[in-house]
Amino acid sequence: MLVKELIEKLQKEDPDRIIIISRDSEGNGHSPLSRICLGAYAATTSWYGEVGLDELTEEDRKAGYSEEDVIEGERAIILCPVN
Repeated sequence: MLVKELIEKLQKEDPDRIIIISRDSEGNGHSPLSRICLGAYAATTSWYGEVGLDELTEEDRKAGYSEEDVIEGERAIILCPVN
């Protein structure tokens, strides 16, 4: 994903959401950005946590998600790598 594409996507989202990324801070592995997802982030520690849905939409139900996939946490934008 190009910077201009990411900026365009993020401008459509709530600016008060936390940004969550995958991988570690040591740079062990890198991957291009594939997509952004909206959800919730629940911190387990100061450096790790779980992500899930912040609400269950009809689109989510059609994709196979259920109430079990909704978690309590901060509303988040999750940056998802290609792999």
